Amino acid sequence: MEGLPFLPGNTFRDPTKTNFHVSHNLTYKNGYALPRRPEMAVGGIPIQYNQLSESELDELANFKPTLTYGQAKQAPPEDFVPGHVAWDKKVLKFDAWFKQTVCESPEEHFRVRHVGLYYYLEDDSISVIEPHVENSGIPQGKLIKRQRLPKNDVGDHWHWKDLNVGVNVTFYGKVFHIYNCDKWTSNYLTSEGIEVNPPEGVPSDPYIERRIKAAELRTYKTPTDFDKLRQFLEMDRKVLRFYCVWDDRDKMFGQMRKFILHYYLVDDTLEIREVHDANDGRDPFPVLICRHKVPKDRYHVPSTFPHVVMELSNQEIKAYFTPRDFHIGDTVSIYNRRFLIYDVDDFTKAFYWKNFGVTDFDPVNVDQPANPNAKMEVAPYNGFGSLEDSMQSCLSLVPQPPKKDYIKMLDNDHKNLRFEALLDTPHPEDQGRRFIISYHLSNDTMTIYEPPVRNSGIIGGKFLENTRVAKPGSTPNSPQFYGPADCFIGAIIEVFGHRFVIINADEFVLTYMKEHASQFPEHTVQSVQGKLLDNPPPGEPLKGGPTHVTRDAGLTDRESLVNEVEGQLKKLAITASNRKDHVFLSINTNRQGFISKENLRALVSHHHLPADPDIIDGLAARIGADPEHITLEEMRTFFEAEKHTAATYNPIVTHPMPPSLATGRIPAP
Repeated sequence: MEGLPFLPGNTFRDPTKTNFHVSHNLTYKNGYALPRRPEMAVGGIPIQYNQLSESELDELANFKPTLTYGQAKQAPPEDFVPGHVAWDKKVLKFDAWFKQTVCESPEEHFRVRHVGLYYYLEDDSISVIEPHVENSGIPQGKLIKRQRLPKNDVGDHWHWKDLNVGVNVTFYGKVFHIYNCDKWTSNYLTSEGIEVNPPEGVPSDPYIERRIKAAELRTYKTPTDFDKLRQFLEMDRKVLRFYCVWDDRDKMFGQMRKFILHYYLVDDTLEIREVHDANDGRDPFPVLICRHKVPKDRYHVPSTFPHVVMELSNQEIKAYFTPRDFHIGDTVSIYNRRFLIYDVDDFTKAFYWKNFGVTDFDPVNVDQPANPNAKMEVAPYNGFGSLEDSMQSCLSLVPQPPKKDYIKMLDNDHKNLRFEALLDTPHPEDQGRRFIISYHLSNDTMTIYEPPVRNSGIIGGKFLENTRVAKPGSTPNSPQFYGPADCFIGAIIEVFGHRFVIINADEFVLTYMKEHASQFPEHTVQSVQGKLLDNPPPGEPLKGGPTHVTRDAGLTDRESLVNEVEGQLKKLAITASNRKDHVFLSINTNRQGFISKENLRALVSHHHLPADPDIIDGLAARIGADPEHITLEEMRTFFEAEKHTAATYNPIVTHPMPPSLATGRIPAP
């Protein structure tokens, strides 16, 4: 098929060929896009051309047969070689240095850093690389990656013609001084007609030189002005003991504290230990100043001394404490603490008498009068929380919860004494309110609950949470709380300014009192027993509740009952005009614009009030001029007017016992 001419009909498609993409002409090298010569044609067919090496190309370029035989024919033009191929892997290498200022070190002011400048001829790019220097303390490596560096603000870039030995170049504001180059770079610049300057010397880095000197082997010569072996043999286990006090009472919360100063003669060191008393309230740390040679003036050091990185030596401190500096009655300042020496032991006295001739060892009296022991007083009750809970903060540093009588709680769990009570108040709107008082025997607390009454105008519900109630007149420090014996029929319970009169009790109350008769007075048991077994005594009318009135024989109480019914109607909390109109329309069934006595009797009977004919006649006369035709305006005027100022009268009102009390059970709140 290769011999067939390339004519229509003679071309055939090779089914084995699957790759028909065009080979790319660009590649990336060290992060730069460079052109490359394609080696494969479309379809994956190798391109046939001579791939000669660089040496063969140089040989062919220098071979000129015309010098020998003459030019037989016109030489063909040379092939074009792009710059990136001709100058590939040809780099000019310069050695340079620059100075870096050190501002935060007192030991050096600048650093000399050596770098290598690499100029790539293929794309005129430059890279700056710093060689690794051991123990330099500076991150080293590539300072400026390979790129074309700007020369000025006009847009020019650095060129190899601008580089030479002994010149300064500025890359991004940092000045580099070139002091040498390699041989190939020198030959290239010379071949291009540039005279290369001779190499220059390199300034030394003071920090690196100091590090080299520090690593050298050192020899020391220790001066010996005292025989320490003799001092050890003679003074070992011999200690001078001084009794002293640290008086800092001139400062806030300061006091006089006793210490013992030990001076070790074997090495001229001292330590200070604190003398602890019983219950002094201080942490049990015995050593105040540990054993070491203590300078007389620790802070008399030049300000230029680097305290952060170096410790004090004999060159900075010239004088240390010796036995000559301690005498009874003297005040010694050690690390800005004033210690008064008031006594010494017998060995110290013998040492001073033998070595210094001191014979006066009279002690100084530093004892202070003993302070009287503070008397523990319980702080007054502040009203926050319960009394037992507040008392726990006075008994221990970390308050604990009050201890409970768990035996009593287990024996009386879910045992409650429930009573029915009336609110004793001078306010007429609160008269007749009924409550249920539950006394919890497990923790001696009370809960007061008000049963909701329809159309009473008062929201019922829980009146008092589970709380211990103190009796009136008891002091906060010694309160007296209500107990089961204080709850009986007719008893008055005062709860935070509210007075409750007990009028009835649960059947369980009588059972519990009989079982524990020794805990209750006799009159208490009799009052509950008489209430539950006999007929209940007359009580006050329940606001808005069912009422049954017992009339007298002569019916002389008409006016008083009319006043009572009028008051009960006005206690229905009908305040809004639409509510008053709604009451009128609810009884005006025939929609004639007025109501009659029969309609008024239905309204009174609906609220469980006395509805006798004489009472309805008196009530209708007070509402309207015509008792048989009471209009809406007259009804509004009746509700908005003040209560009738007739003679007050307390009728004998009896209430039917609710089913809950009749069975001996009061509904729980």
